[in-house]
Amino acid sequence: MDWTTVLLLGFALFAGAFVQSSIGFGMAVVAAPFLVLFAPELMPGALLVTSFSLPVVQLVHGPRDIAWRSLSWALVARLLVTPLGVVAVAVLSVRAISVVTGLLILLTVVASVSALEVRATPANSVVAGAIAGFSGTAASIGGPFFALVLQHERPTRLRATLSAFFLVGAAMAVTGLSVVGEFTHEHLVAGIVWIPFMALGYAAAAPARARLDRDRLRRAVLAFCVVASVSVIVRAVWF
Repeated sequence: MDWTTVLLLGFALFAGAFVQSSIGFGMAVVAAPFLVLFAPELMPGALLVTSFSLPVVQLVHGPRDIAWRSLSWALVARLLVTPLGVVAVAVLSVRAISVVTGLLILLTVVASVSALEVRATPANSVVAGAIAGFSGTAASIGGPFFALVLQHERPTRLRATLSAFFLVGAAMAVTGLSVVGEFTHEHLVAGIVWIPFMALGYAAAAPARARLDRDRLRRAVLAFCVVASVSVIVRAVWF
């Protein structure tokens, strides 16, 4: 493991933590393309370590205003589908998984801005949790789907609910990857090294969190979902 590369990648984690702390999700979307390009051997395990750590900070220091009903349905679905994500890591190419994930994000955005508006219903939470169980484990991106379901919630509730979702979801993914030998000691060490960068990104995002009202947050979520899908597809095509 090249420690210079690991430390430089910490700035990608800083940027990702800033985005996620502002709108509720996005750390993996920002950081994953850099990891795939410069340290693919650390994916997805090292990123999952940091994905587990940031929600802990958010829940300890921020409001714990959680939409428990939506969260429960989403986590049950994610638990059931996570094994499929683990299997996908073993049998599918990274390119195929990434393209499918990016297209799913775009389709979800289209559904959200159309007449068929996505709301926080049990059915939508189950679908979002199931998709995240696959893509969050296989492609390290699961936040956009559940974020779209929660887009009409007040900002503090959206961020807190997503934090709880990421916390439990990352634990599920790490457990599944460990069982099949896809989570290594190097993943753990690199993830721990990135935690200070993540903490600085969270702290730097405080002014942005204070300025985002519900309407601005919804627009930010939709816009960043588009960025997420394009990022994933470009990553698959070019890298």
